[in-house]
Amino acid sequence: MRQNYEVLHTITRLDLQAQKEIGLHKSFFMASTAELKNIATQIRRDIVRMVHAVNSGHPGGSLGCTDFLTALYFKVMKHNPSFDMNATEEDVFVLSNGHISPVFYSTLARSGYFDKKELGTFRKINSRLQGHPATHEHLPGIRMASGSLGQGLSVAAGAALTKKLNGKKELVFSLHGDGELNEGQIWEAVLFAAHHKVDNLIATIDWNGQQIDGPTEKVMNLGDLEAKFCAFDWTVLQMDGNDMDDTVATLEKAKSLTGQGKPIVILMRTAMGKGVDFMEGTHEWHGIAPNDEQLARALAQLPETLGDY
Repeated sequence: MRQNYEVLHTITRLDLQAQKEIGLHKSFFMASTAELKNIATQIRRDIVRMVHAVNSGHPGGSLGCTDFLTALYFKVMKHNPSFDMNATEEDVFVLSNGHISPVFYSTLARSGYFDKKELGTFRKINSRLQGHPATHEHLPGIRMASGSLGQGLSVAAGAALTKKLNGKKELVFSLHGDGELNEGQIWEAVLFAAHHKVDNLIATIDWNGQQIDGPTEKVMNLGDLEAKFCAFDWTVLQMDGNDMDDTVATLEKAKSLTGQGKPIVILMRTAMGKGVDFMEGTHEWHGIAPNDEQLARALAQLPETLGDY
């Protein structure tokens, strides 16, 4: 396992062109749980450094979804950092809750879409790494603008249906916040995907129980989400999104259930702020950056595993 990790570490340090030429996405499919955890730790470290540098951003949800995106990009999803917007021969990922851009940008950089040094431009003037991802910045890996919540499932369902109509076997994955389920457009897309039997779509809900103004139970109670999605004729799975083994296993199970006439949703339990003890389990870190002292405390809990940008 140590030898495999050294190979993985070497790959992440290759120049961008070399990564693209060898097809980096294929190299990560053999990553062990230990290797995935090391990658996730580095991504979490990137997140807190990025938001601290500009005193702006959304670290809480980003930290909570780190294990999911690590598993997806470094183990589960078929993708290519050479990046073709049409994604004709690869899976597609749609980030709907765009405020967690720090984890998305770090994941893309660490998997070879662009140089990790660019993470240092996050939220700065003329940067391609704006607070919410946007296609007009032409950043590799970004296929939709996701500043407004509630739109991503419509995009994902449309992309998945397009693949089916074109006879493609690849899948479409999407990620949504639980507070985002307050948006009516989500449920229109839920109806659409079931009606059209979009069975190559795997949507994941970050079910952390927190949203911008407080707990979801107090802001807008979501009730029994499993029963709701079952009633809309979706296949429903649940997983612990902060347990790497469970995350990988559930994503693989979801893949095995595609092609059976129903879209799939994963209800993913996470802790907002996971990995930094004073950030965990509260909505307060939805849109607040750590100060100097808090950054030092956070980095002390997140060892540098792949090299800082």
